[in-house]
Amino acid sequence: MTDFNSIPRVEISHTPTPIDCAPRLSKELGCNIFIKRDDCTGLASGGNKTRKLEYLLADAKNQGADTLITIGGLQSNHARQTAAAAAKFGLNCELILQEVAGSPKQNYSSNGNILLDHLFGASIHRLSLDQDCDEYASKLMSEMKVKGKHPYLIPVGGSDEIGSLGYVRCAKEILKQLREQETKIDRIILATGSAGTQAGLLAGLIADNSNIPVLGINVSRLEKEQTELVDSLLRRVLLKLNIDEKLASERVFTNGDYYGESYGVPTQSMVSAVKQCASLEGLLLDPVYTGKAMAGLMDLCRKKIIEPESNILFLHTGGSAGLFAYQQIF
Repeated sequence: MTDFNSIPRVEISHTPTPIDCAPRLSKELGCNIFIKRDDCTGLASGGNKTRKLEYLLADAKNQGADTLITIGGLQSNHARQTAAAAAKFGLNCELILQEVAGSPKQNYSSNGNILLDHLFGASIHRLSLDQDCDEYASKLMSEMKVKGKHPYLIPVGGSDEIGSLGYVRCAKEILKQLREQETKIDRIILATGSAGTQAGLLAGLIADNSNIPVLGINVSRLEKEQTELVDSLLRRVLLKLNIDEKLASERVFTNGDYYGESYGVPTQSMVSAVKQCASLEGLLLDPVYTGKAMAGLMDLCRKKIIEPESNILFLHTGGSAGLFAYQQIF
């Protein structure tokens, strides 16, 4: 196995993030709920992308990049944190942001993450639903190179073999905290979309010989498609770490029952989950990722698909800035 600490990384995040108990929510659901607070990673109101950017920025700097380019939806949490990281390291930032079908009409185009993107000084390229983001990014990369720039393209969600290393590191952090707190976790639950967080977390658990199951609650696609996406990336991360990719077999579990019509489109169960966590624990979730993941966790507990009194660790991946773009539905 590769010496993990030898992999280049810049320090951005406020880590280790705490693992909090959620006693009132636990009583409501009949399970013992713990929250891994990766909404507290520090950069630009926090979130999971900060951990990924520590490795992506190191790679960009090693390649002599002067500009970061990335892709996302108009209210992308990843884009917001990328813009902040670019500002922190004195780099230019080009955000290719696409409209999201079915999103709210009020506030969505001017508040939340998009407001913060502007504050961080990013240049925003706003694409319609029928435009191809990858094609646009490729053209923008070429144009910038012609102008003598050195752009670095970060994939959607920062989810490639490099970005996923942030959650290999997080897995090691979680296992250390659980040992110190003498807490046994039966399952980890998180929102899964571009796959890097779940794949990295699983790779880190595999690297440390941990068999804790990880369930991803899908935010954008069907179970089969998401499982295949995570499995493929997990295998690539394991190969990068010089770990046998066959160890990925039967480790990827996702659930596609809770994302609703499509990515970013509100569901009633998400609204209820966000309101309940706020009123029971003073905990802010987001409408696109953690709100839907928590809605899934709540339903699985109430249906006793998750065994009562189980110890569940919910990975809070941040995104509460997006609430202000969804004011209409709350």
